[in-house]
Amino acid sequence: MSAFIIEGGHPLKGEITPQGAKNEALQVLCAALLTSEPVRIKNIPDIADVANQIRLLEDIGVKVTRHSRDEMTFQADELNLSFLESDAYLTRSARLRGSVMFIGPLVARYGRALVSKPGGDQIGRRRLDTHFLGIKKLGADFIYDRQRSLFDIRAEKGLTGTYMLLDEASVTGTANIIMAAVLAKGRTTIYNAACEPYIQQLCRMLNTMGAHISGIASNLLTIDGVETLHGTEHLILPDMIEVGSFIGMAAMCGEGIRIRNVRYDQLGIIPYTFRRLGIEVQHDGDDIFVPRQDHYEIDSFIDGSFMTLADAPWPGLTPDLLSVLLVVSTQAKGSVLIHQKMFESRLFFVDKLIDMGAQIILCDPHRAVVVGHDKQRPLHGGRMTSPDIRAGIALLIAALSAKGVSRIDNIGQIDRGYQDIEQRLSALGAVIRREE
Repeated sequence: MSAFIIEGGHPLKGEITPQGAKNEALQVLCAALLTSEPVRIKNIPDIADVANQIRLLEDIGVKVTRHSRDEMTFQADELNLSFLESDAYLTRSARLRGSVMFIGPLVARYGRALVSKPGGDQIGRRRLDTHFLGIKKLGADFIYDRQRSLFDIRAEKGLTGTYMLLDEASVTGTANIIMAAVLAKGRTTIYNAACEPYIQQLCRMLNTMGAHISGIASNLLTIDGVETLHGTEHLILPDMIEVGSFIGMAAMCGEGIRIRNVRYDQLGIIPYTFRRLGIEVQHDGDDIFVPRQDHYEIDSFIDGSFMTLADAPWPGLTPDLLSVLLVVSTQAKGSVLIHQKMFESRLFFVDKLIDMGAQIILCDPHRAVVVGHDKQRPLHGGRMTSPDIRAGIALLIAALSAKGVSRIDNIGQIDRGYQDIEQRLSALGAVIRREE
């Protein structure tokens, strides 16, 4: 198992560019299954989860041409559908939560899909009901093999458009249903659809492939099914979670950091949320500059009441950044309640921050109160283990700001979401090395 050894307390300075968006990449890669023609995708992040998704596509027969590290062409003209029933495929798909988004394209185009109950972050129960209920409404039948933890989805007579009101605005659930509906007969209307930038990008890509999707960027999508889709080229957005992570890192231990080419118009409420913690976030063209923060003070609500930061479906605050915001709050002036509504285990890394000297009260699985140190009492180094991607980067930020040496084990979790993170941080002045 790999680990990071971090010597904290070194100021970071310079420029850093975010990678392509992980969550968008996992969706648009699956969309390549909807056509037999080449689909060229640019700005693909070279991270573990995306690499595993690409290998899984290759396993089922997708031809992958690598033009560069971040640009590839995918052609799904000769798929080996029998491989879907193999133990090798089921084992690999079970390790990758993104594999669940194979269902929509495969059922739409071939009338059948098989997938194991997928894995991913251990951040609480992440149910698949939205995926299955939506695709079932389009006419698919689901058979669950409990012994093999296998879902067998069939639509031998094809899919038919319909109206549906989703039980939750699931991002991957919405993506799966969209990819199924674009080849269904007739019109599909999806209400309470997720509308994150990832979903918007998927819809725009599908429209360039010949799909008819309207209502993009809203929670009401209308999809008129077509018989076939054709190839396209697509550029993935910068990863907004990485942008937020770098803002937090700059606030905690930066001497002035410029984050380049962030697609500021797609960041939503993220910059504003950091400003509510008192952090100066400067918008400069399509860059963000965070100057040295000797002091930042948590805002209060207009009536003077206690500040609360809570996650919500887009355009609310993404839950993927609450771990970073919590860590940044430990060195602010003032107190804040972090309310993680969507996942019940995501705050369980705070005991590691408490061991480093942070003042945090974990109220329950969803809420934590952070009492800031106002940079008067820096955290101190420690040994910790990364439980998931976002807690992992939060612990890394804490270690970079801390006095002394820290060790973070299980950094394979961080590698799942952050490309070449130690080299990129070293270029800013961090003292960090990987130990195998």
